[in-house]
Amino acid sequence: MIFIYSIFDSSNEAILFSIFGLIIFLFLAIDLGVFNKKAHTVSTKSALFQSIFWVIVSCSFGVAIYFYDGGVENTLEYFSAYLTEYALSVDNIFVILLILRFFKVELKYYHKILFWGILGALVFRAVFIFAGALLVRQFEFVLYIFGAFLVYSGIKIYFEEGETEVHPENNIILKFANKYLRISKDDRNGKFFFVENGKLFFTSLFLVIMLIETTDLIFAVDSIPAAFAITQSEFLIYTSNIFAVLGLRAKFFLLAGVIDKFHLLQKGLSVVLIFIGGKMLLEMFNIHVSIIVSFSVILGTLAMSILLSLMFPEKKKEDPQLDIFPAHNGADQKNVTGSNSLNEKAENMDQL
Repeated sequence: MIFIYSIFDSSNEAILFSIFGLIIFLFLAIDLGVFNKKAHTVSTKSALFQSIFWVIVSCSFGVAIYFYDGGVENTLEYFSAYLTEYALSVDNIFVILLILRFFKVELKYYHKILFWGILGALVFRAVFIFAGALLVRQFEFVLYIFGAFLVYSGIKIYFEEGETEVHPENNIILKFANKYLRISKDDRNGKFFFVENGKLFFTSLFLVIMLIETTDLIFAVDSIPAAFAITQSEFLIYTSNIFAVLGLRAKFFLLAGVIDKFHLLQKGLSVVLIFIGGKMLLEMFNIHVSIIVSFSVILGTLAMSILLSLMFPEKKKEDPQLDIFPAHNGADQKNVTGSNSLNEKAENMDQL
């Protein structure tokens, strides 16, 4: 408990974090206990309203930071980290969709899986962020390693070409589960596990959750160092990160069918990563880039990449396996093909 309170720079931060925790608990409880007690398909209209809702809540929290926690600088750091994570989660949507399609999960179970996947992300990201903060406090040079990694990652992503294949069956965690757990092909109406004849069985939906959680950890390898390059405040990093993740589920249902239209967003994200990493490396030479400049570059780059994607649409054949509403959800498929933006992520997922 002492460690938890030691991460706050002021009593106002502790109060805001308590409000943050209350918001998360309240709306997740309402989501699961009231609006989504039964499995159902989330409509595009509902996803749009949910996306707008979480953006408003996230921005409102940023305004609260402005009035109660240090003014402009902390607020811009919060929004910079939020925007970066929100944009980086687009790749996450791609991989989650590929996993769901690979396991032929029924549309009505998508919401439930994403709900529990996000709950896992709340825990694992907290561990990542606070462990990273402890590491940075003990060894400041780690920030420069983060910066170099982000520059390398950004350059690699920018020049990636060609398609990649995701092979969930090669995932080491799934291999472990298949070897040591009783796996049932029957999903038992959306259950993750069940007991039969005194024996515990896990369903394919449980395997999907495991894959989504490991995937989120892979994406956190980019997003959390990026957040530390923007600010070293655990409070700002965690709240911005989690608000972006909470909006991921609604964004998934909203963008899954049209995500290919933003083909230049990946280039924009790579530029953002290179800029953030370079900004951190410049600190080695006592060259400081103001948060106002950082926020402007991040916002401007992402907005321009989206605008250019719409102005100059990519001409290529549609991939039916990326259709969130397929005509037939039971088609056989051994491998799932994704976009060229996922080469490194897919390789890492295979190795886990």
